[in-house]
Amino acid sequence: MPIRLHSGLAKGQKLFTPKNLKIRPASARVRKSLFDILGDLSGKQILDLFAGTGSLGLTGLSKGASACVFVDADSQAIHLIQENLKKIGFYAQAQVLQKKVLEAIPYLENKKQSFDIIFVDPPYDQGLLMPSLKALSASSLASKKTVLICEHSPREVPSFLSGLELIDQRKYGQTWVSFFKIYPRESEEPN
Repeated sequence: MPIRLHSGLAKGQKLFTPKNLKIRPASARVRKSLFDILGDLSGKQILDLFAGTGSLGLTGLSKGASACVFVDADSQAIHLIQENLKKIGFYAQAQVLQKKVLEAIPYLENKKQSFDIIFVDPPYDQGLLMPSLKALSASSLASKKTVLICEHSPREVPSFLSGLELIDQRKYGQTWVSFFKIYPRESEEPN
């Protein structure tokens, strides 16, 4: 199934997609709605966890984000992301990490990185969503202005987690998208 970027500098560009169903890219409908909600991304720093084809981070770059870190543990996904970055011309604005998400979070913290938008799009119903959200809420990767966006199945609706506030939730058939604000860690200085 071909994926096209729907807006921004790379509007209409086709992405390389997986030959098997192991990787589940975000649907065009979900991506369009999500980025319509987010609005202007000029200068934003994005973290795309469980990146798959990279469609979410690539759409963010196409819409003006200044940088994106793509994280996936799967070697096929990493190859697809790298090929898509080369094809569309965003390689200089990207960092691609082949790591498990729960390993990538402390790795990025050690590098003192922080993000304006964090996408969490794990494989459905594999128990990866809540541990990822818990690790993110306890990390220093976000500020009080960060928006955390999770794509998940209706069977995995995120429950309450300290440090996260559910601010919006959208339903697209069997795909749900939850938007969170992250409260700064206790040790963080107030702005």
